[in-house]
Amino acid sequence: MKSRSKVLKKVVFWAVIGLFAALLIVVSVFTSNELKKNFGRGSYRTGPYSTNVFFDYYQDDYSRRPVSFMSGKNKLNGWVYNAENPKGTIVFAHGIGGGHENYISLILGMVDRGWQVFAYDATGSCSSEGEGTVGLVQSALDLDKALTFAENDPELSALPIFVMGHSWGGFASAAVLNFKHDVKAVVSMSGYYKATAQLLESSRDMFGGWAYLLQPFVAMSNFFTFGKYAGLSAVDGINKAGIPVLVTHGTDDEIIGFDTSSIISQQKKITNPSVQYFVYDQEGRNRHSTFMNTEEKIAYAAEKNSILDQMREDYGGDIPDDILIPWFDNLDKDILNQTHAQVMDMADRFFSGNRE
Repeated sequence: MKSRSKVLKKVVFWAVIGLFAALLIVVSVFTSNELKKNFGRGSYRTGPYSTNVFFDYYQDDYSRRPVSFMSGKNKLNGWVYNAENPKGTIVFAHGIGGGHENYISLILGMVDRGWQVFAYDATGSCSSEGEGTVGLVQSALDLDKALTFAENDPELSALPIFVMGHSWGGFASAAVLNFKHDVKAVVSMSGYYKATAQLLESSRDMFGGWAYLLQPFVAMSNFFTFGKYAGLSAVDGINKAGIPVLVTHGTDDEIIGFDTSSIISQQKKITNPSVQYFVYDQEGRNRHSTFMNTEEKIAYAAEKNSILDQMREDYGGDIPDDILIPWFDNLDKDILNQTHAQVMDMADRFFSGNRE
């Protein structure tokens, strides 16, 4: 009887171990698949209902030359805007889900202030190669390769080099300082301080309290994807480089929480004395991207959205294309694609004060 009891205990023990292992595998696969859904290819938002404009809208007034460089196995495409500008070279890193031309008004605003801008589409984004955007660390790895390219390009390296980025690119602009580059100053906008911190925040949005149970699996997936770079930290980069960095963030950021996963939330851990902070707290201009909006754009968009809501009500929620498409065509794209001068003036002053 004792022998049978021992056998039964062993069977139960290994059955529990097997079930636990199976559960771990299922949760790991689930977590990995859910993360991959968020890191598909980035694309420009176009179509009959889009209010976006891109470089072709402005091309009569500006110049650019195409360049390309490798990041891992993927060729990334970039452009140098107004190479004759004398102030310096700004290397610009865009946010996830789109490409650099989603920021074309901001880029050209810096060109108008005397800077040449080197902007590119990151891995898996728009014109560049890659099945997807890979993950939250990828932007820093791409920016590292972009800076290496700039430092070896006679035209780009002839002037002092600066870095500017937003969101995915906001993280990259600070985290890339963990690598060795001759960067004079950085402007990081709406960036997260570490991939795992932002992944936890995104998981909470998707799964609520379950996110804390999934956190080890999220961290494991991030590690398997990026290896030794998985823990790349914007705070470490800022502290290690010791160069001037301007960190900006909106108080009501709905994607990268102001008090949770943002770089600006880590001020107590940032020891670099050359760091400055700017908080966007104005209603209507204090979210993840809305700080770039002009007051004119905010008012115009509110007016047009009110009209659109009324049109939907009039047509029972389904406005015919022969009515809706001409309505979108007649919107003032100049107003809807403005970037607030405050954003560009602040970056211009910060970079100009750190050219030496």
